[in-house]
Amino acid sequence: MRAQVDNKILFSGPPGAGKTTAIGALSDIPVVSTEARASDETAKLKERTTVAMDYGQIRLDDNEVVHLYGTPGQARFGFMLPILTRGAIGLVMLASARSETVFEELERFTTAFKGFMRTHEAVIGITRLDQGGNAGIDPFRRHVRSLGVNAPVMAMDTRAADDVRQAVTTLLTLVQHPKGR
Repeated sequence: MRAQVDNKILFSGPPGAGKTTAIGALSDIPVVSTEARASDETAKLKERTTVAMDYGQIRLDDNEVVHLYGTPGQARFGFMLPILTRGAIGLVMLASARSETVFEELERFTTAFKGFMRTHEAVIGITRLDQGGNAGIDPFRRHVRSLGVNAPVMAMDTRAADDVRQAVTTLLTLVQHPKGR
């Protein structure tokens, strides 16, 4: 019998990008969430927000479990990022096309994770693309490349388990077959 392999993947991005929803759509267990009433600018987007982390997990087979950790999105909880990245094998970064500041948010989060992404793989999911105009995914891909980030950028509905699974599967494939660093 092979020993169990435990992997840890982070989900990060600004408030309202869909981190909690994505973990909930994929997790085999009830999600552990640290949501509280939003008390800052986030309250304009939604009533509740993650303040420490979200946690879920999926079992890929009898020997592999992936632990899913969602980071808080507000800059004031940035102190949690180094704590949550410890032991992670990769990152799924989410950004909402509906946000008026989506390109600035992508820049803020790629900057926050620049050191991590230097040595780890990442996938970037653009959520709510259907609500963010008709520009499609290409402007997001160009923007991410302009930031010096070499990561797949994909459209994602965080409510759809298949979309979230595709992002996680893509990330795991990149981890197993890393691009040249």
